[in-house]
Amino acid sequence: MVFDLPEWPLFGLTEDVRPALRAAMAAGQPCALVTLFSLNGGGPRPLGAQMLFAEEDVRGFLSGGCVEADVALHAAQTLADGQPRRLVYGEGGPWPDIRLLCGSRMELLVERVAPDDLAAAALLALTDQRRAAVWRTDGRTRAAHAGDPTSGPACAYRAEPFELRRFYEPVPRLVVVGADPTALATAQLGAQAGFETTLVRPKGPAAPPALSGFAYSRAEPAEAFAAIGLDPWTAVAVATHDWDVDQASLVAALPSRASYVGVLGARRRLPERLARLRAAGVDEAALARLKGPIGLDLGGKAPWEVAVAVIAEIIAERAGGLADLEPVQR
Repeated sequence: MVFDLPEWPLFGLTEDVRPALRAAMAAGQPCALVTLFSLNGGGPRPLGAQMLFAEEDVRGFLSGGCVEADVALHAAQTLADGQPRRLVYGEGGPWPDIRLLCGSRMELLVERVAPDDLAAAALLALTDQRRAAVWRTDGRTRAAHAGDPTSGPACAYRAEPFELRRFYEPVPRLVVVGADPTALATAQLGAQAGFETTLVRPKGPAAPPALSGFAYSRAEPAEAFAAIGLDPWTAVAVATHDWDVDQASLVAALPSRASYVGVLGARRRLPERLARLRAAGVDEAALARLKGPIGLDLGGKAPWEVAVAVIAEIIAERAGGLADLEPVQR
């Protein structure tokens, strides 16, 4: 098997390789899973970055173009002979003609995952249950089990005997409440950014908007949120310009486990909004979580500009939650 990577690396737009893993297993195809487990000197991709090579699909990226073509050759070899490979690029690597322009050294594990692999099946089952998971592997023997997202770094390894540990969070979700162009742009951009996105428009039209990539609900906020499930990997963006719908949305979302709750609106109206929420019984701890006005202050007010500000703030919140966790070797 030979993987001919296309000139335009659209495969790199996929950050989470689990959907591609699921598709390969469903098709009865083995795949080569490649994980970046050691990085010195910095680089464009974080520890834990992955690629997946299957017969009909390639997903993910590892360096932004420096090593992908060579990794594809080793992935094909691992698929052919079943032997895991540990690859080193950059300083100390065996391929001096492959240069990392960032000046880093990266180490990768390439492992073959069979379509009936029990660990892969367990990982996907935990994904379906929206439970955090840990993937442990030495390249030949692997396991997946539920894990605590605060118990350690996203990716770590032990040198002797070699074992890689890679942490997976549930797929991030975004719930956008609203119907105007700003809400539509936020839902569309969230879907493109990898969020499992739902647009909520209470009593909205029967037909969804002529956009793709996200689900649509006509239910009232509390009912819609209950059906979706607001867990710690869910962000809620309220952008309705309707105080009653805003109120219902925030009363339901703020006491929930959602990691982010934001509302569109003028800053000068925020004290009035908070007073209404207090009167509705929302406590101070929940109120302190409210992002208002929604989004980072980027200065733009056009729909796509606000959408960028909102998605950027949600991503920043997610990244900040892991800022104190450093990669370790153990």
